[in-house]
Amino acid sequence: MAVALAALLALPIAEAIVRTVFDRGIPGSGPFVQHLTLWVLFLGAAVAAREGKLLAMASGQFLRGGAKQAAGVFAAAVAAAASVLLAVASWQMMEIDREVGTELAVGVPVWLAQAVMPLAFAVIALRRARGVAALGLLAGGLLSLHPEWLDGRPGWIGLTILIAAALAGGPIFAVLGGAAVYLFMIDAVPMAAVPAETYRLSVSQTLPAIPLFTLTGFLLAQGKSSERLLRVFRGFFGWLPGGTAVVATVLCAFFTIFTGGSGVTILALGALLFSALEADGYSERFSLGLLTASGSLGLLFAPALPLILYGIVARVPIRDLFIGGLLPGVLLVVLMAGWGMRQGLRGGVERRPFVWREARVAAWEAKWELMLPVAALVVIFGGFATLVEAAAFIAAFAVVIVTLLHRELGWRRLAATFAECTVLLGGVLIILAVAMGLTGYLVDAMVPARILEWAEQHIESPLVFLLALNVFLLLVGCLMDIFSAIVVVVPLIVPLGLAFGIDPIHLGIIFVANLELGYLTPPVGLNLFLAAYRFDRPLLTVWRAVLVPFAILALGVLLITYFSPMTLALLGR
Repeated sequence: MAVALAALLALPIAEAIVRTVFDRGIPGSGPFVQHLTLWVLFLGAAVAAREGKLLAMASGQFLRGGAKQAAGVFAAAVAAAASVLLAVASWQMMEIDREVGTELAVGVPVWLAQAVMPLAFAVIALRRARGVAALGLLAGGLLSLHPEWLDGRPGWIGLTILIAAALAGGPIFAVLGGAAVYLFMIDAVPMAAVPAETYRLSVSQTLPAIPLFTLTGFLLAQGKSSERLLRVFRGFFGWLPGGTAVVATVLCAFFTIFTGGSGVTILALGALLFSALEADGYSERFSLGLLTASGSLGLLFAPALPLILYGIVARVPIRDLFIGGLLPGVLLVVLMAGWGMRQGLRGGVERRPFVWREARVAAWEAKWELMLPVAALVVIFGGFATLVEAAAFIAAFAVVIVTLLHRELGWRRLAATFAECTVLLGGVLIILAVAMGLTGYLVDAMVPARILEWAEQHIESPLVFLLALNVFLLLVGCLMDIFSAIVVVVPLIVPLGLAFGIDPIHLGIIFVANLELGYLTPPVGLNLFLAAYRFDRPLLTVWRAVLVPFAILALGVLLITYFSPMTLALLGR
């Protein structure tokens, strides 16, 4: 895994250098980078299955005792069956390309790169099938041998089983991928249609930017960058009322830009920031609410990964999304920081005096970390490199920071960090990959067209449409992670937005902002469970703590939704 991710990092940099010096690129560089992403995705997913790190709905945590054990066996059996079907479907797709003789580049056959897909799905199936759950292997094998058994059957039967498995704690990828395979099979469409869509997303030209930017955030989290950044933000903002709360908000947003989601931010910074807030006299309830809410801030700032993925799926300019998300992102950070300032004034928290020497020294110590977002923006918007090449340069810069400049990670630990990052990526990206199969079915079944027809008949005002969209996306963000939601839902809402005259860039920012809020939506918002785990507090305590920040951020999302100049002004629209 470490070798695959390191190659994915090195090849775009080599391509950019060779192109600049010799005015020609490396033969096959683009396809090899895209297929290295495929290997990172599926190798990471296979190991994530071994380590129990495949993403699942947290609703299974509500069960206890025998009910929890039974639900776990049921979810594992369904996941095993779905994984077997996906493995067989991937093998069929690979065999088609092998017979056709398609080449990747410089004589390398495509099927050789695709071989990681059936291998990974088979490994996942075996990992999920323990004890009674091994019956799932049998069920999946029989269905793959006799797809005619499902031909013409009612769709609700299999979908009900898959939804029940999701609620029981089954991995999200198995539910989405199983649904895609099942729906294609009952329509007598070859199973290979699902991995074909998976493969199409995995080898997207811009998708490699996601693992590379994630690697940047992961490297920063492994070193002492969080401590240096905390010190510099305290130096410059600690004098404000509620200074530590403001600093915690800004620091969480900074980290989330690169980590791409709430999980790494809360897990990496939670203990440090909670201790800092507690030491300054903030209440436990306020600290829990602030950090849980701030863990999803930053997703609207360049080069946040959800914006990149939205641009890929919706086929809109990623640079425009970066520009359009700037002011809305600032609004949400300011609202959360303002709540922290109010709490500081009300709670009588002692304010720190501004000391220029401390701020200057702290900024100097954290200068390399502070340069990362600046360097990313300069490279991307300056036209010096493609998005993937820029992501590779930034990730390489992060490697230099933690290994050579600060010497916090040795080379052996660096390799382990690359492997750990690949596991994290595999657990997330495999959801995106199989979700493309489900999206393909929905498009083939003309679901977007039917939704559009219904909306045009029942909704007349764009304002009412936007309000309905807010509610819908809030529920989606509560039940699905942001990446799979983008892949599955964006193809459904983009035609609706165009029909009601909503600018595609504004629609994208609305989408990401709503899913950002969905992380906090009880009862199963992802941030709630991560915070309960990281801070070792009862889930009900975390629910109560996020009520106020949830309301504040909801107000911000409404402002973003209904005041489009906030998104479009910097784009000149």
